[in-house]
Amino acid sequence: MPWLLLFAAIVAEVVATSLLKSTAGFTRLEPSVVVVLAYGAAFGLLSHCLKKMPVGVVYAVWSGVGVALITLVAWFFLDQPLDAPALAGLALIVGGVVVINVLSKAAVE
Repeated sequence: MPWLLLFAAIVAEVVATSLLKSTAGFTRLEPSVVVVLAYGAAFGLLSHCLKKMPVGVVYAVWSGVGVALITLVAWFFLDQPLDAPALAGLALIVGGVVVINVLSKAAVE
């Protein structure tokens, strides 16, 4: 269950971050409300993950997967160009998360 909560927290954070620019500095009501609610949901879900999982692992997965997903969202939906070095960097981030979760004993509590 904590992994499902973590995934939901990451999705909520990616939704909020994806819409952040559209708030125009929080001057547009609708996207601003969605951003605040999504970030609130993300942090609420994240706090529940920390009841069962080590903070280092949670944060590594949260940040690594979050960075990769928001970059892909920006590439596909917000017309942000990505070159080969950017894609290689994303692969390294995702690889690091995999190493932590598959090989590290720190991932088990």
